[in-house]
Amino acid sequence: MKTILITGATSGIGLAAAKKLANEKNQLILCGRRQHKLDEICEELSKIINVLPLRFDVSDKKEVNKVLENVPEKFSSIDILINNAGNAYGLETIQDGSLEDWDNMIDINVKGLLYVSRAIIPEMVARKSGHIINIGSLAGREVYEKGNIYCSTKHAVNAISKAMRIDLNKTGIKVSEINPGLVETDFSNVRFKGDNNRAEKVYQGYKALQADDIADIIEFVINRPDHVNIADILVLPKAQATSSIINKK
Repeated sequence: MKTILITGATSGIGLAAAKKLANEKNQLILCGRRQHKLDEICEELSKIINVLPLRFDVSDKKEVNKVLENVPEKFSSIDILINNAGNAYGLETIQDGSLEDWDNMIDINVKGLLYVSRAIIPEMVARKSGHIINIGSLAGREVYEKGNIYCSTKHAVNAISKAMRIDLNKTGIKVSEINPGLVETDFSNVRFKGDNNRAEKVYQGYKALQADDIADIIEFVINRPDHVNIADILVLPKAQATSSIINKK
């Protein structure tokens, strides 16, 4: 049994991963900002595994440190960290972009990943074992029109993952990065700030990846033999060639 901490666990990929990994009888620490969603998920999963809900905002450095420093001893030895929390806000040109949206993306996608990682990694180093899985994006490999700051944050995740792998090379800790293309979650609804019609159009005319597809990959990456590290995966729906080339019917 492993102890696995998942950020952004209340929806999308994080939620799918939680359910998938719970079925393998792992012990889970589920993190999110919405207490009612955490309560619902934990009520369901606690029937089959030990689960600890932690409500905090990954972009709040003090809150991250306070919460993670006070994890009950039963859950304190974290084997796997899945840095999944992240969001896109807005889709404007660089000259028209919202500074608030930029701050939100940088704070969650980059700083949040760093804050949680910094809180967890030292204990892994002390044990000389552990596995960090960063959820990146196709947007971390290329830049698309009006994706400026979101793409920048995901390029940062790619660079941070590579840097982690170098810095932690002698510690016995694995570092993996999983980079999905279009996944049908509430991602677009958040990006378009609740405009459901606009969000739905993103996934029309082709079969997008599903959250369960990425959860399957996370499970595969975790379950490789100890000497095997799946360092980097790029996964796209069949209909997608690049961020902007999608075969829609």
